[in-house]
Amino acid sequence: MTQGSRPSRGNQRPQGSGSGNGRGRGATGAGRSDQNPRSSTPRSGSERGTESSAGSWSKAHGGPKQSKKTGAPGKKKYGGPQAFGKERFGKNLGPVDAVRTRPTQRAQAVAANSDLEGVRLQKAMANAGVASRRVCEEMIANGRVEVNGVLITEPGIRIDPERDAVHVDGMRLQLNADMKYFVFNKPRNVVSTMEDPEGRKCIADFLRKQGQSRLFHVGRLDYQTEGLLLLTNDGEAANRLAHPSYEVPKTYLVQVRGTLPSGIGAQMKKGIKLEDGWASVDSFRLIDSTPGHVLVEVILHSGRNRIVRRLFDEVGHPVTRLVRVQVGPIRLGDQKQGTIRPLGNQEVGHLLAMVGM
Repeated sequence: MTQGSRPSRGNQRPQGSGSGNGRGRGATGAGRSDQNPRSSTPRSGSERGTESSAGSWSKAHGGPKQSKKTGAPGKKKYGGPQAFGKERFGKNLGPVDAVRTRPTQRAQAVAANSDLEGVRLQKAMANAGVASRRVCEEMIANGRVEVNGVLITEPGIRIDPERDAVHVDGMRLQLNADMKYFVFNKPRNVVSTMEDPEGRKCIADFLRKQGQSRLFHVGRLDYQTEGLLLLTNDGEAANRLAHPSYEVPKTYLVQVRGTLPSGIGAQMKKGIKLEDGWASVDSFRLIDSTPGHVLVEVILHSGRNRIVRRLFDEVGHPVTRLVRVQVGPIRLGDQKQGTIRPLGNQEVGHLLAMVGM
């Protein structure tokens, strides 16, 4: 990248996935404060069930309908054509709201003396599918593009797609075509590993059907739990998404038998002591109640083993069915169980921005 660009604005996070004080904020805006819980949650989809409350699951989070997000006060809005505007997935994620890593002086110096044989910025953007080259030039001129954390307003600069980080409207572009990102809708009775010594069904059995291999699973779902599991060959992204310091929010639909007494939600928000320490949820919302069954939506950022089931066990209401419907900004939607779909570029951009990339 050439010189003459002005530094980007905003508070930034120290680099590294192991930062003890780093707290990533994604497009969904989850937080830990009990005094300011989410006032609304994105509508996601869950798989159709065969149980009596299947209609409730579909009604609560059924299909591709997604509410339009207007953005929080003070969140930067960008005018003009939307990046990746023709894509099917990720159109309603709204503007990126994330704290990115501040580029070091060394990184900026390297960028300022980048190879003049590199690719023109607008061409790299067009090759990534952002928009036509002409529209990409307009985005640059309108101050919507950053390279290595530096705002760019002249389209003539050259970059190295393998080394330079490019953000459009705050959204990271993945310029490495070899990096793959997928959503797997895990059925019940499937092990969240690539192989199982006991011979049970595992993720690899579904990957072979899709012609995919050499992917990491981001976190795990227990044997009985269904729903969204991210798969990628991007090791850095996988590590950050699973690291507790980034507090990536996860949304679950929880079905329990009987009725829930009042105060359970408040108790879970305040915190419940488990055998391995205190745990709490960020949001607790009653979705539906039918004779013999209750459906609840919970959002939490903890990645501890079987955390949702253990919380409900502790309050005396064991889970009968559990489906994860969202991780960060990525929603399950109406995706069928056992299938794998690639993430759209907007989804990838929001996901990477959430963990400071």
